[in-house]
Amino acid sequence: MIKNEYSFNRNSLWSATANAELLCEPLVGNKEADVVIVGAGYTGLSAALHLVEKKKKVIILDSENPGWGASGRNGGQVNPGLKEDPDDIEEKFGIEDGRKMVQISGDAPDLVFSLIKKHNIKCDAIRSGWIRAAHSKDAFEKQKKRAKDWQARGVPIEILDKDHINAMLGTNEYYGGTLDPRGGNLHPLNYALGLADAAIKSGAIIYGSSKVLDISTVDNIHILRTENGVVKSPKILLCTNGYTDGLVAPLDRTVVPVHSVQVATVPLSDNILKSILPGKQAPSDTRRSLLYFRLDPSGRFIMGGRGAYSKNEVENQQEFLRKEAKRIFPQLKGVDWQYAWGGFIAVTADHYPHLNILKKGIISGLGYNGRGVAMATAMGKVMADWAMGIAENNLDFPVTVPRPIPFHKFSKLGVKLTLVKYKLLDLLGL
Repeated sequence: MIKNEYSFNRNSLWSATANAELLCEPLVGNKEADVVIVGAGYTGLSAALHLVEKKKKVIILDSENPGWGASGRNGGQVNPGLKEDPDDIEEKFGIEDGRKMVQISGDAPDLVFSLIKKHNIKCDAIRSGWIRAAHSKDAFEKQKKRAKDWQARGVPIEILDKDHINAMLGTNEYYGGTLDPRGGNLHPLNYALGLADAAIKSGAIIYGSSKVLDISTVDNIHILRTENGVVKSPKILLCTNGYTDGLVAPLDRTVVPVHSVQVATVPLSDNILKSILPGKQAPSDTRRSLLYFRLDPSGRFIMGGRGAYSKNEVENQQEFLRKEAKRIFPQLKGVDWQYAWGGFIAVTADHYPHLNILKKGIISGLGYNGRGVAMATAMGKVMADWAMGIAENNLDFPVTVPRPIPFHKFSKLGVKLTLVKYKLLDLLGL
């Protein structure tokens, strides 16, 4: 169970099957550091690990413990790329910035799997490829275009016709799709715990149950205050993503927290396992109201999608996912469902991650729009480079000013209406 969480979000497969819990003591007293990181998810932990390897004194402050947020609750899919096609990204952002974004997002899974190998992180990592399943003929045509964009950049993405993809998945639901060999899957909470353990062993200090209450600045030194302590540092990395609050304005108004919901079965019988995802890939589909699914090492089937906010809405979405799973995979009828949980991801208005300078010495990286395992790990490295003094224009991801979303206070209502709209369009096959 996820501690300090609502009951409808708490019953997590990942918490139930996690390695030894990493409990970090709260901050007490006055401390100093070269860099302070707020948030012990993938972004902050990756940044810390890269900084301590450069002999920087690093302190991480988290309101809970490492991996408590989305980093310990997601589907564990290590997906390459961003939401848009590479050609479209370069056209939108220009050759220099666009190529940076394409390169770092495409290479992000390499960073994840290299860190796992380097630090011997026990997180059931498997690089079996990422399947993107097209739910309509139009979606399949778009997938072909995206595959050709990446193929032109040397990535051996395979285009799968209807028979091929459905044989790989174990369903007749999809019109075609692609297999990207750069992708894979892992146990998301154990990956976060492994990054935290590696960072601590390398010299980072992580304080749990240490919510930052406010930040003040005197002579270019930032002072972060928690309930029982203070940390001073010239540089702050804000790595809070879907749990971003109003600590440094206007960061919280640049993203919308969106509920991501998952359900999981009991371990499936050998007979059923033969017919579902025999290659152990981690597929997601092209619906506007996206579905993603996989198996865990014990043979549990996991399906995830977007939810809303209230208890009833989340529980309704969990039931919707169970029904969709049985519709898409009739083999699952009669199988018991053991787990149901959720958490918040951060969605940006343009659906791209943002690297924002907020004040002198304060930077944020967030807004992974559901692709945080790989991209958050990569963004953490970029933020570490910034803290090491690399010039903004030489970073591997473009720096932008924070852009608050208009009418942000109505964002929850907007999310609810958008989800209803997306489900209707998907139902109509549009």
